[in-house]
Amino acid sequence: MTQAIRIAAAAAHFGRDVARSVERIGMVISVARKASADLLVLPHAALGGYLADLRSPDPDSLPPAILADSATIRQVASLAESMIVVFGYTEKSDGLRWNSAVCLSGDGILGRYRKVHQTPGEALRYAAGDGNAAFDTPLGRMGLLIDYDKTFPEAARSLALDDAQIIACPAAWPASVTQRAARMARDRQSRLFDLYDQARAAENQLVWVSANQTGSFGGLQFLGQSKVVGPGGDVLARTWAKAGLAVAEIDVEAEIKRARLVLHHVTELRPDTYRSVPRKP
Repeated sequence: MTQAIRIAAAAAHFGRDVARSVERIGMVISVARKASADLLVLPHAALGGYLADLRSPDPDSLPPAILADSATIRQVASLAESMIVVFGYTEKSDGLRWNSAVCLSGDGILGRYRKVHQTPGEALRYAAGDGNAAFDTPLGRMGLLIDYDKTFPEAARSLALDDAQIIACPAAWPASVTQRAARMARDRQSRLFDLYDQARAAENQLVWVSANQTGSFGGLQFLGQSKVVGPGGDVLARTWAKAGLAVAEIDVEAEIKRARLVLHHVTELRPDTYRSVPRKP
């Protein structure tokens, strides 16, 4: 017999001060615990903030890079206790910087991911990951993506093919830098952020959890718009532009089964008819 769980997606602002970031993460975890959340997804760059400029990031003012096995990561795990928590941060490894995400609880690390699809500005300062895989958790099989990854259907589909039931996507997604609208609701990036969240859930018939930064940093204005999306692409809970927590209760296994009762997109794929994606020279 399946069971409903409570999923929370946070919209919050995180700056350069890592100690303050940990404190803020603890505050959000406390609020999520009061809401009886089993899973909490925090934004990307929750430890030390994000870039201040997406076009030409200043190498002297980058987010602090943190080791994957650092005391800071362990501190967040301790704060999580029995809750499963996902967040993104700048990872330091092999002399390189990575946009990374981690899924953990008080029992330790459940899954890790390094962002595969970098924006042009990120590619100047970060290394790119080279793959992804779903992993098992007490709440079901999960996968991780990071903001710009959601633009690529293949990224979410690869996790669905690996039997992910929930995809968590931490983001530091700003309003349009080049075509900013007078009203946030009409901003192109605001519209795309919501569109991708719902499309990735619906086309893969799984639960999608999107958490985004709020406020501003450098020249970027972050959108918020964190949400929990069901397997039919329906938004179950959401925040708007301000900080907050979107909480939804859902029986993940039952809702996925219901969504796939007649049409099961993953098993109905016809890969023999698709052109392979050519690699860049």
